[in-house]
Amino acid sequence: MSPSIWQILIVVLLVVLLFGRGKISALMGDMAKGIKAFKTGLAEDDEPKKVERTGDEPIDVTPASEKKDA
Repeated sequence: MSPSIWQILIVVLLVVLLFGRGKISALMGDMAKGIKAFKTGLAEDDEPKKVERTGDEPIDVTPASEKKDA
């Protein structure tokens, strides 16, 4: 028993009457900004983090082939 097209149209009409077109479009705009900010945050997490060296730490210069054997 799925809703008919008339039932869907009545629900849409009630939502538009209650909230108004301006409020719904503003809500959708805010939702789009939130999704964009979320995707930007995920993209920033994927980037490798650069480590700043102060010069006091020893630097490992062992070749990769020797590291596998150890």
